[in-house]
Amino acid sequence: MKFHKYQALRNDYIVVEFDAAQTPSPALVRRICDRHYGLGSDGILMPGHAPNGDHALRIFNPDGSEAEKSGNGIRIFARYLWDMKRVSDQPFRLITKGGVVQCQVQDHGRQIMVDMGKVTFDSAEIPIAGPQREVIDEELDVAGEKIRFNGASIGNPHYVIHADATSRAMVERLGPLIERHEKFPNRTNVQFVKIASRRRIEIEIWERGAGYTFASGSSSCAAAAASVRRGFCDPDLVVAMPGGELSISVSTAFEVRMTGPAAKVAEGVLSPELIRAAA
Repeated sequence: MKFHKYQALRNDYIVVEFDAAQTPSPALVRRICDRHYGLGSDGILMPGHAPNGDHALRIFNPDGSEAEKSGNGIRIFARYLWDMKRVSDQPFRLITKGGVVQCQVQDHGRQIMVDMGKVTFDSAEIPIAGPQREVIDEELDVAGEKIRFNGASIGNPHYVIHADATSRAMVERLGPLIERHEKFPNRTNVQFVKIASRRRIEIEIWERGAGYTFASGSSSCAAAAASVRRGFCDPDLVVAMPGGELSISVSTAFEVRMTGPAAKVAEGVLSPELIRAAA
């Protein structure tokens, strides 16, 4: 079984062409993603079944769970399709569990622009427990600490915290507690956001099912949209992460466009021994 490994701002994914009707077991996903027993990655990308000439993508976290959407994963998969000559430099549609996006490969594969869809702050759509409402500047008790946050979804759930300063230590301490907090029935991604200027934010990320991560496309979109919604930022801004930067544009309807890189790392064949070990 062939694999292709890519990275986008140090967020690495492996594309594996499982049969479209097959769902890889959580144990196999965990084994492939393991950085000692497997190839090592932040997740698995799997081509899905799509009608009408579109393309489809399924995304699996390194803990074996399936994700609705990943901005970096989408850019990587778009680059993979371009490398395999399944798409050109013209816009194309990609179907994910978190909605349909439009992609365009640019600069000879080095940059990918993605219309990621609309960010919503509606509690029922994120989802966040409690009465239906717009989740803006609410308070949550996390292990006795009061944290103010904004809820958002761009096909997957996000918890956006604006802070005067961010750090990896803060993310690793609070991230896992927030991810699995009882208010989030589907768990949540978490972003700690520092406003650097009207056109730039800096974020640290705890990713649902993956943990601390150097970069995340969907997290960048959610953090940017929440920052615009709160009036902290202009609609065209740069999101800086430990892994690098993305350009994000937020429309008046909170539809988000993301532009950033993706690069190929390696390709090869999964060993039958690795697959048997996960059985």
